[in-house]
Amino acid sequence: MASLVSRANGNPLPQTATAKTEFTKPPTPDDPYSYTTGFGNRFISQALPGVISWSQNTPQKVKYDLYSEQLNGSAVNAKRNDIRHVWMYRIRPSVAHGPVRLDPSINKHIESSFLSSNPNVESCAAQQAWDPFPIPGAKTACGDAQPINFVQGIRTIGGKGDAGLQEGLAVHTYSANSNMGREAFCNNDGEMLILPQQGRLDITTELGPLMVRPGEVFVMPSGMRFSVRLPDGPSRGYIHEVFAAHHDIPERGVIGPNGMSMERNFCAPLARYDIDENVWSIIHKLDGALHKCQQRHTPFDVVAWHGNHAPIKYDLNEFVSLTNSIKDQADPTLYTVLSVPSNKKDTPLSEFMIFTEKWITAEGTFRPPYYHRNMSTEVMGLIFGEYGGSSHALAPGGLSYEAAYMPHGETYETWQAASQRELEPVKICRDTMAFMFHIGGSLKLTKWAMHGQGAKSLHPSDPSQWDSVRPGFFDHTEQIAADIATENER
Repeated sequence: MASLVSRANGNPLPQTATAKTEFTKPPTPDDPYSYTTGFGNRFISQALPGVISWSQNTPQKVKYDLYSEQLNGSAVNAKRNDIRHVWMYRIRPSVAHGPVRLDPSINKHIESSFLSSNPNVESCAAQQAWDPFPIPGAKTACGDAQPINFVQGIRTIGGKGDAGLQEGLAVHTYSANSNMGREAFCNNDGEMLILPQQGRLDITTELGPLMVRPGEVFVMPSGMRFSVRLPDGPSRGYIHEVFAAHHDIPERGVIGPNGMSMERNFCAPLARYDIDENVWSIIHKLDGALHKCQQRHTPFDVVAWHGNHAPIKYDLNEFVSLTNSIKDQADPTLYTVLSVPSNKKDTPLSEFMIFTEKWITAEGTFRPPYYHRNMSTEVMGLIFGEYGGSSHALAPGGLSYEAAYMPHGETYETWQAASQRELEPVKICRDTMAFMFHIGGSLKLTKWAMHGQGAKSLHPSDPSQWDSVRPGFFDHTEQIAADIATENER
């Protein structure tokens, strides 16, 4: 009996085909690296074939005489779904380094304790806003500008909790004009979400390289070493650091499995090892203090790895925005890209939200942000474009702060216009990307941000802007009297 052959466009097709088991995102003109994709995956990547054993993590002899090493980002007895770890197969183990010493001279502007006992932080109930924080100038052949790398350029704006107690978070900015060179940074205190606002970050990690552009977000897991180069020169951005917690995809509830930030759009690095026998410095942040050691080889010598405690990046333009189409406003949690759990039931420690171009079509609805008081603290920044709010100014590279439970909203003039205008579908946030750290509970701000160098960027909110608010209720006294009379007659 003749065999059946499938055909397409008249050409015979094979009856069996082998599918590729790994999808990699290819390089682009402004990003030279390829990536494996997914969120929370148990990734597997090797720069040389046959390194990873399929039957065990610690074979007696690893191919090429590599060293097996595990990095745990969670307790070893955590529930299976909560386990975060990675196995690395490297040229030298991480333990091969010199003495570790405290070195506060690296950066004196990083805070990791926001308890009342810390004199460098304070409570603040008033609305605050900062103009774009200055970027150090480019270093010239004459050496005009002082070189400041990524770690040296971190400045803490505020936070809550304490890194040593493994509770809370910190909000920082960074401004840098110099590559880190043969220097790596390791944050033992927690996980860092990094948002470049100006200039790409070429980030080398132990698991491979990533290029992070303005408009993308990068999450660096705790305990992993990385180094930052500035391919576009002086750079600036924001950091959201969480102590002993992890950024995760938010629950979608009745929305279902699709929309918002989707797992397949996250990118993790592919294994790439370097060979460098020069002296390297490793900086560890532990309980807010910076410690330094040296070693005679690069820390980026991992030939293969597998696990889920991995750095990832996400293009915020991939976010699928969901809005109310016919009436009323959606809660801003619909714009959550990543969420951080807390020890309080149903109250996240923080949510990272993004605001990008979208259509507003709701009818008979007040469309600007309504007046509100939140149990959360709102810290908002602008990557590019124009800020849509009007009660304070916000420019790309700047930051704003609204304290928990304190009232805030639009100006009276904005309220008047929005209450009276004829509504039609309109696209907002054109060529704009804004973000918010929606932080559960109160935050303390640093003395640096309020009274030090950071205060030079503060622009005070004009309290007289609310003097024009008038109670239109009093214009309806006759109607109110008539309505009361009618009601009493019933």
